[in-house]
Amino acid sequence: MRRFVAALALSLSLALPAAVAARPEAPAEPAPFKVRPLSIGSSWYPEQWPEARWEADLALMAQAHLSIVRVGEFAWARMEPTDGAFDFAWLDRAIAAASRHGLRVVIGTPTAAPPIWLTETHADVRRVDEDGTVQGHGERRQFSVASATYRRYAARIAAELAQRYGHNPAVVGWQIDNEIGLESFDAGAKAQWADWLAARYGTIAALNTRWATQYWSQHYQRFDQVPLTLGRDQNPALVLDARRFYSHLWADYVAAQAAAIRAHADPRQFVTTNSTAWNDHFDQATVHRGLDLAAWDEYVPDGRPDWAALALHNDVVRGYLRRNFWVMETQPGHVNWGANNRSLDPGETRMLAWQAMAHGADALLYWQWRSAPGGQEQYHGTLVGADGTPMPVYDEIARTAAEFERVSSILADTIPVARVAMLYSQDSRWAIEQQRFAKDYDPVAVMKAWYRPLHARGLTVDVVPPDADLTGYALVLAPGLNVIDAALAARLDRYVRNGGQLVLGPRSGMKDGDNALWPQRQPGPLAALLGARVDDFYALDAPVPVVGLGTAMVETWAETLTPTTPDTTVVLRYGTTNGWLAGKPMMLARPVGAGEIIYVGGSLDDVGQAALTQKLIDRADLPATMLLPLAVEIAERVGRAGRFAIVINHSNVPVPVPFPQTTDPLVGDGVNGVLPPHGVALFHLSSVPVLRQPLPAEPPAP
Repeated sequence: MRRFVAALALSLSLALPAAVAARPEAPAEPAPFKVRPLSIGSSWYPEQWPEARWEADLALMAQAHLSIVRVGEFAWARMEPTDGAFDFAWLDRAIAAASRHGLRVVIGTPTAAPPIWLTETHADVRRVDEDGTVQGHGERRQFSVASATYRRYAARIAAELAQRYGHNPAVVGWQIDNEIGLESFDAGAKAQWADWLAARYGTIAALNTRWATQYWSQHYQRFDQVPLTLGRDQNPALVLDARRFYSHLWADYVAAQAAAIRAHADPRQFVTTNSTAWNDHFDQATVHRGLDLAAWDEYVPDGRPDWAALALHNDVVRGYLRRNFWVMETQPGHVNWGANNRSLDPGETRMLAWQAMAHGADALLYWQWRSAPGGQEQYHGTLVGADGTPMPVYDEIARTAAEFERVSSILADTIPVARVAMLYSQDSRWAIEQQRFAKDYDPVAVMKAWYRPLHARGLTVDVVPPDADLTGYALVLAPGLNVIDAALAARLDRYVRNGGQLVLGPRSGMKDGDNALWPQRQPGPLAALLGARVDDFYALDAPVPVVGLGTAMVETWAETLTPTTPDTTVVLRYGTTNGWLAGKPMMLARPVGAGEIIYVGGSLDDVGQAALTQKLIDRADLPATMLLPLAVEIAERVGRAGRFAIVINHSNVPVPVPFPQTTDPLVGDGVNGVLPPHGVALFHLSSVPVLRQPLPAEPPAP
């Protein structure tokens, strides 16, 4: 612990500049189309409660320092009670009332929950499951993303809303639909699948060749013969393309509504959609392209936060557009849809908000303000009860919102800045999920395992898609890059030769862009760059030791490696009593150009992954890091005002942190150099590091 305190004291300069030492007064009314740089808000459903309750609810929101509300995303039946007859008068009054209380508004297009007249009149809009079940009315997301009829109605309601509120200064942005992603296997989807395949392959002969359809007599004569399926036992090329097809449909669906909004809205109003954690129904990075900001819904259904995993997914969402993002929904205490809906402990709701902000969230909204009197989510956590009085978590959220308000202007335009990147490939995840080979090999768990040691050392990490620009990163980790096409291989080759350190994890480079085996051994098109190959791979049912990493063990997956060039060196080997693995290389490295490529062939346990991470940090010549006490997190946001460190104690015990004795942190719980259980503190750091890229002249939207 002393080493931690000393290292942190050296790295954090906690003297406050005069410009930020004083607490700013409460901000004035925000400018039109603007929200506070850091905002706390809630989802509000004025259509679900008598209008006489609105003023009391909005007053309680203002009292809790909330600055934004999201409205409308489930109100299609109220907005358009019959086909083409629109009623927005109630929404006019709700937005005006929110504005009177200093609240800005995000409007959700209501297309997640179509009205009965639409699903009853147009049978083709209903979603069909793969087993042929046709979805009925009364839940949500019962529509087919492939339905031309549904898309027409969805674009129409989005356009009507934008015409009415696209220049309302209280409306700062738009959320398209809500938690999209379910597939439909209706006739319209199947017809579009055939068209998509024709556009992708040109001829059926090309498809047959690239899919290797001579296997099991899968040869096709026409594109409309190709089944639309996600079956695990189907051709891997078909299933990967089906996943890509649905990503295309959802991206097109979101883009159509975005275009309908932008045709009428002030460009200062942002457009987004809200994703969910590790949703693999579609490629979320693909869907977010063309939107103004990324957003996700952060939930902890069992009430037991895995703080490193939550930090990782915040970084994943930030990576969709490589800019700050919003948390559009999070729980006030507990949810209602888990197996056992335990509430977060006191202080943890606040910590979720501060952690998200530390990783680049500029706004966080709670779901929801107050539950409807009826409906499926009556047990979900809220800020106020059905009686209109605050719930126990209200005060904690109010405190958090007041803290965000206090430092909002100080942290304006700040962003996380990373010199380390992790590649998250949705294609690779899909490919491995279909053919795990080892039952416990989970691609998401692999991402978390590689991320945890970086998080434990306070390193900022950008999690980016494989096609991202890697210029400026000192270290790029690719934990499970199973699918590597020729274009990606060329980009990674350039990154290494130009001075980067690329680390490939197990299963890398086995498949090409069609989910077919590369003719050369792993890592496929990068084998020449590595100067080595994977001889074979093995599923493990018991751990095996590694020589040179202390007590480290390899679990679940192991590959044996052979150098093919004299300058490829063996870094680590398996122990000598491990069957096919005995004494074989497990980790290789090769200098190429100004950089280095490394291959790690085994899935290491926690001890081994931590030791490996430190080796990689040292080889990449990154600034010295400290191993933080368990459950302590440090993250930075950087801007023209300098560097700011957020320190969070996720544990239930006090942790020594070297706070200055003569001044308080900008925000925080530090007393006499100790951060209490569930404590949070924000500090200004005196020096600004060399940034990976210049700060933008103007902050990204909104």
